[in-house]
Amino acid sequence: MAKSKTGFSEAVLEVEEIITKLENDEIDIDDLSIEVKKAVKLIEQCREKLEKTETEVRDFVTSLQQDDQEG
Repeated sequence: MAKSKTGFSEAVLEVEEIITKLENDEIDIDDLSIEVKKAVKLIEQCREKLEKTETEVRDFVTSLQQDDQEG
């Protein structure tokens, strides 16, 4: 199961592994739901990290632009 604090790159790799298993029919039907839920949680975690990072970068850029206008 996915850790709650899995790093972004690690989460992406796990999702890719699940997708590969799905494409190659390597996931037993009994485990399919578990693996799909795991992938969904990982994707949500990645999306949250991307949104947080985007906000932080925008804030940095805005701050720099304000500094340039003041100085």
